[in-house]
Amino acid sequence: MLPPPSPDQAYLDQQRRATGDRIRRARRLQGLRQEGLAERAGLDRKTVSRLENGRALASHDQLARVAYALELPLWRLFWDE
Repeated sequence: MLPPPSPDQAYLDQQRRATGDRIRRARRLQGLRQEGLAERAGLDRKTVSRLENGRALASHDQLARVAYALELPLWRLFWDE
């Protein structure tokens, strides 16, 4: 039995943008600017901007830092309730 095909680039791009949108919404709900989130997460503001705009291939560590800084479980960056 063959494994399922890998997702195409358009799907991956859409998922990055959706994750970025969730980060942006959570940040704004807490009244934070990108600089504030970056400081809390120990990241550069440009990195936060790239994550929010879906332009960065985020590492697990970066996303874990962002989730921790936003006081969210990591899965919330990937899934809307």
